[in-house]
Amino acid sequence: MVVLNRIYTRTGDDGTTALGSGARRKKYDLRVDAYGTLDEVNAVIGLARLHTADDKTLDAALSRIQNDLFDVEADLCLAEKGPGGARLTVTDAQVAWIEQQIDTFNADLAPLRSFILPGGSAASAYLHLARTVCRRAERIMVALRDQPGEHVDAPALKYVNRLSDFLFVAGRHANGKGTGDVLWAPGQNR
Repeated sequence: MVVLNRIYTRTGDDGTTALGSGARRKKYDLRVDAYGTLDEVNAVIGLARLHTADDKTLDAALSRIQNDLFDVEADLCLAEKGPGGARLTVTDAQVAWIEQQIDTFNADLAPLRSFILPGGSAASAYLHLARTVCRRAERIMVALRDQPGEHVDAPALKYVNRLSDFLFVAGRHANGKGTGDVLWAPGQNR
């Protein structure tokens, strides 16, 4: 259980922050950047959810994803075992669940005949924004994983990769199951 009695600690005033293990890292460290960027994804999903309340199935999936994102962030925040030897990790079951959600939401979509421009409904625009931030988080996670001495659990990286796919499909779903998608018209303004 997380208990936050005091919001400011002053310990980050020197430009560092603590990982879950207590180890200090610079605030621009790739590990901190990775879980901070996932926090951005979560915030944008929160904005999208302001516009998905009428779609109970989509809203429930987004709610679960917001919780799962904290699991991914915790996985990244604890580069090694934390106090007490425990470490929260993302599971293959979470990856399988999001794959099932992609398949379910994609099944009812109109066929895609062009690239999609973010827009249409507010929910769709926010979901596409979340998708682009998610892709950035994935790039940071891969850069982190490729650093000597660093580790990123495979299920966490898979989850984030699938999440961007889910957000794409969810964005289309929020646009009248794809009928309201804004399509790219190549060379239209030449």
